[in-house]
Parts: sequence; structure tokens; C-alpha cells
Amino acid sequence: MPGDQGSAKELPHTRYGLKIWYLFTYNLIQFCGYSWISTNITARFLTFGEDSLVDTYHSIGAVMCFCQLLSILELIHVLTGIEQSPFLPRFLQVTERNIILFVVITSQEEMQSKHVVWALFSLWGTLDVMKYPYRMLSVIGTDLHILSWIHHHLWIPLFPSIVLTEVIAIYQSLPYFEALGTYSFLLPGPIAMPIHFPYVLQLYCVILVVGMYSICRQLYEELRQNTRRCTIKVKQN
Repeated sequence: MPGDQGSAKELPHTRYGLKIWYLFTYNLIQFCGYSWISTNITARFLTFGEDSLVDTYHSIGAVMCFCQLLSILELIHVLTGIEQSPFLPRFLQVTERNIILFVVITSQEEMQSKHVVWALFSLWGTLDVMKYPYRMLSVIGTDLHILSWIHHHLWIPLFPSIVLTEVIAIYQSLPYFEALGTYSFLLPGPIAMPIHFPYVLQLYCVILVVGMYSICRQLYEELRQNTRRCTIKVKQN
């Protein structure tokens, strides 16, 4: 019937529109969250100076935890095809932050007042307050040259700094995991094998460095593609 054919033709357009608005809304929420985090970190530092460093987690940690938990949706986006992106780099980015935030910092109260938490939150917020508006505008087909340039170049100084700070956070947490025995356990089986969690964290530092190479390679490829597109546009004009 003609009415059924018209509905069939409109259905893909409706799905496409819902996908765009969903991704736009997701990136907008993340942008608002990280903007709030970055603004509060800056305002607290300008107001209280170094005293604000030890209270960063207690003041901002809840919002940071919400944003990081929400970022798990990005893995579902890639796996279901809602978003086109290589899975491994995205998986490494999402999991490394969640492990550092929830396992290393949140689970050890002594770590929450360390200056390294302020450094991590500042670096994460600076990177993401540029990343999410770029993705948000890309979803609706809008390309701001300045924002695009910042997004594709900001990771060059920031990402190695983030990984270095995460490694420092891990090593600062080792004495607490050693003393309290958190997450250390005896592996059941014919041969009982003790799992000493500080050793696992030290091994994870190696994984962070290897993962940084994979992520940076993907980000560099995106930078090359963006540069190529800009060159083509200039030549066409």
C-alpha cells in the first residue's frame, strides 16, 4: 500500500535522527560535567590556593565518578555500531581512567587527599572539555576549525602527562595496598597461589605505557585525516 511504502521510507530517517540526538545529548552531558569539574578546580585553586589541592576529591569526586561511569556507554556505542571508532583505543581510554579513579583513588581513603588527584582531575578535565564539544558538533555535521585544531593537537602534550600522572598515582597508592592488603587474595585451586595486588598494579603500569602507544597511534591517525581534509578544503576554495 502507498501508506506503508511511505512509512518504510521514513523509518531509516527516523532512526538516523534518533541516533544523532542521542549521541548529541550524551556528548553534551559529558561536556557539561567536565566543564563543571574544570571550572570548580580553577575557582577553588584561585580562591583557596594550595589548600584546595587536598580537598579536590571530596569536592569534585562525585561528579567525576558519574562522568567516568557514564563513559562506559562509549564502549557500547562502538560495539553496537552507533558510533564509528576503533574499539581497542576507546576501551583502553575508558578502562584506564575507571581503574585509576575507582580502584586506586576511591577505594583508598588515604589517596583521596593526595595532590596527584588534583593533577589528574585537572588533566582529565582539560582534555575532555575540548573532546566532547568536538564530538557533539561532529555528530550534527558542524566543523569549527579552531575547535577541531585544538582537539586534534591538545592530546600531544596532555596524554603523555596524563599517563605519567596515573603511574605516579599508582606508585603512591602501593604502600596503602601493601599495608591493608586490599584486593589481595589466595587464588583457589589445586595449587593455592597468592595474588598480591601491589604486584598487579605495578604490572598495570606497564600496560598503561603500552596502551598509551596504541591510543596515541589512533589519535595521530585522526590528526592526519583531519589535516588531509583541511588541505583538500583549502585547495577547493
